[in-house]
Amino acid sequence: MRSIWNGAISFGLVSIPIKLVNATESHSVSFRQIHTEDGGRIRYRKVCELEDREVTQAEIGKAYEDADGSMIPITDEDLSQLPIPTARTIEIVAFVPEDRIDPLQMGSAYYLAASGAPAAKPYTLLREALKRSNRVAIAKFALRGRERLGMLRVVGDAIAMHGLLWPDEVRAPEGVAPEAGVTVRDQELDLADALMDTLGEIDLDDLHDEYREAVEEVIAAKAAGERPPEAREEAAPGKVLDLMAALESSVRAARESRDGEEAGAAEEAEVRSLPQHKTSSRHAPKETGGKKSTSTAAKKTAAKKAEPKKSTAKSAGSAKKTAARSTAKKTAAKSTGRGGDKTAAKSTAKKTASRRRSA
Repeated sequence: MRSIWNGAISFGLVSIPIKLVNATESHSVSFRQIHTEDGGRIRYRKVCELEDREVTQAEIGKAYEDADGSMIPITDEDLSQLPIPTARTIEIVAFVPEDRIDPLQMGSAYYLAASGAPAAKPYTLLREALKRSNRVAIAKFALRGRERLGMLRVVGDAIAMHGLLWPDEVRAPEGVAPEAGVTVRDQELDLADALMDTLGEIDLDDLHDEYREAVEEVIAAKAAGERPPEAREEAAPGKVLDLMAALESSVRAARESRDGEEAGAAEEAEVRSLPQHKTSSRHAPKETGGKKSTSTAAKKTAAKKAEPKKSTAKSAGSAKKTAARSTAKKTAAKSTGRGGDKTAAKSTAKKTASRRRSA
């Protein structure tokens, strides 16, 4: 970054050589003025009123216009010899808590870069002192022809300086607030709190300049000979006379919008997570399969262990049946034997009786 000012920080008797660089930059789209009839550039030329001719930058100086219209020339040498210590020095005059600074006073922001190796140690000393004290330094410095007020604070590993307006340059808010007395009910405050809670917080890094993007789209379309995109027609907001109704509608709309954003973010996160976790997604089925195979093996093992019991039971049952059958056969055999004996006895008796009769 190119430095815009070289000087030193005066920290008591300690002098820290530094370079001043811009901490911010503008990304706005700039336009040139043209002649609408033929597209020719419109330029501003610096002309001397007395000679009626254009002059170069080297011929231009500074002057102060007095009340009567006369010009009092002021040279750079005159300004460089001003009897103030802040001509080339950022003079620290006090250290105060940061909340003592009114944001209305804050202006341009700069980074203070250490100039050379000798400045590294005192620069680091001031930075660490600011960190430990939780305070900011108030300083005076001269830039672009005037003395200014500044606030030094730590940003990361660097020291930043915010240009401050002088207290008498900040206007009092007179005539800004409503003059008529207004009473706000507790229910309205409750709804306002609910609306703030629903809207929640936001990361400032997520915000961007939509107007600049739209302008760039128009420029790109016209450069390609295409028709610029048309603005979307948005419904005009209706007039709500009841403040409570307006707050309730706002809370409801904010909740619906937040729910929609959360759902969209969840879907987007789910879609984006697929290519990022291919390895884990591949291993997951294996783990699941392993569990299934383990459980299946366990079941099979249990079944195998259970099979001998079943076969033993079957064999026991078969043995019982066989024993019962053999017992039945024996019984039948016995009964058959007994019956045979009786039959044989009867037949013998009959034969004996017939023999006696014959005799």
